[in-house]
Amino acid sequence: MAIISSNVGDNDFSLRRKELRLVGSKIIPEEKLNNNNLNLSRPNTLKEFIGQEKLKSSLRIAIDASIYRKEPLEHTLLHGQPGLGKTTLAFLIAQEMNTKCRVATAPAIERPRDIVGLLLGLKEGEVLFIDEIHRLNRLTEELLYSAMEDFRLDLTIGANRGARCRTINLPRFTLIGATTKLASISAPLRDRFGISQKIEFYTYDELKKIISNFSLLINLNLDDEASYNLAKISRGTPRIALRLLRRIRDYAQVVKKTKVISVNLIKKALNSYQIDEKGLDSLDRQYLSFLNQNNNIPTGLDSIAAGLSDDSSMLEFVVEPYLIQLGFLIRTPRGRLLTALGKKYIESRNDNF
Repeated sequence: MAIISSNVGDNDFSLRRKELRLVGSKIIPEEKLNNNNLNLSRPNTLKEFIGQEKLKSSLRIAIDASIYRKEPLEHTLLHGQPGLGKTTLAFLIAQEMNTKCRVATAPAIERPRDIVGLLLGLKEGEVLFIDEIHRLNRLTEELLYSAMEDFRLDLTIGANRGARCRTINLPRFTLIGATTKLASISAPLRDRFGISQKIEFYTYDELKKIISNFSLLINLNLDDEASYNLAKISRGTPRIALRLLRRIRDYAQVVKKTKVISVNLIKKALNSYQIDEKGLDSLDRQYLSFLNQNNNIPTGLDSIAAGLSDDSSMLEFVVEPYLIQLGFLIRTPRGRLLTALGKKYIESRNDNF
């Protein structure tokens, strides 16, 4: 299987400083520019992929059926939170189908001619993977309708009286779309995907296995208890788990001059990055502390954002979900409210950080 990136450049590198968090699920510039370790950790077959057993079973049946009929796999939509393995699964599907995977990102497909060029460059049975597909513009999306359904491009050439329609037949291909916002995809595009799968968060045991495998690849000696403790603070996300492991490796090699990772060393390393045993960082604790000062009075998101000098959408979509999962925060019609569990936690933590 070959992975071929499109020639269209991705200009969406503008990450705000406060979004560069070790416990954030978005990919950071370091991982974009130097992903050798990430590539080493990617499985080579669907069987090697850890976790997502129900999803793998469904994909396995669909892939085997397509191979049996000697036809491309149906168009596939993978949706879920960042860092759960949507891109890896897309590559594995191409690998299992024994074909090439051409890669593009939706923000980089700015003009209709960009998607036309990608489609015309495909060969029979190849996979076109579009990441963040919910960010496609309307004109590009409409060109995909006929390409996905009838494997043809309907183009209008010329203008006014000289305008004429031209149909270009395309080879049968598989479009794999990945998105973190399923609801943002228009219904006509969403309905053209024959397979739609949600990628769930990983269990502690699955993350422990991923961490153990990666520690061997980067030459670390990590015991079972240490792996499990790291899995518990990784927010159910492999990307976060591997990122934390790399930072712990840095601490172990530079400060402790060792390759043996223990539970105590993990705690010291994470403390140096102000990450506690719950996986919360300084921004999470600032958020909780701000709510704690309001004495159980619901607080609006805009007020919190102003108090923390941060962006309200960043707080809503990046910070709050994990706090709600932990039971530290509830959203009410009147605003955000700290739970008794959250109040107990933040009062016990304020003295430590």
